[in-house]
Amino acid sequence: QQLGVSISIDDFGIEYSSLNRLKTLPINRLKIDQQFVREIEVSSKDRDIIRIIINLAKSLGLKVIAEGVETKAQLDFLKSAGCDDVQGYYYYKPQSPEDIESLFIDK
Repeated sequence: QQLGVSISIDDFGIEYSSLNRLKTLPINRLKIDQQFVREIEVSSKDRDIIRIIINLAKSLGLKVIAEGVETKAQLDFLKSAGCDDVQGYYYYKPQSPEDIESLFIDK
C-alpha cells in the first residue's frame, strides 16, 4: 500500500476467501464472486448474501466490486445495495486487443 498498490480479495465468499483474510491481509477491496451476482434476480438468498458482504466491507472501510454483471436488473440492485463498482458483460464482452485499443484512441 505504501507503494500505491491496491489489494483486492477476488471471488470473495467462495473457496479460500475466508473472513480471516479480512483480519490478516492489508486489503482495500472485496470482489463479490459472480456466482452470487448471477442469481440476484431470482434468489433472495443471493441478494441477502450480497447485502451482507457489502455491509461488512463498508464497516471495514473497504470498497466493493461485483463480478459478472450481465443485466440492468443486476446493476440496479448492486447500486441500490451500495456496491462501488461492477464488471461484466453488461458493459463489454471480451474483445480483441485492437478493439480495446480503439476505445482509447480519438477518432
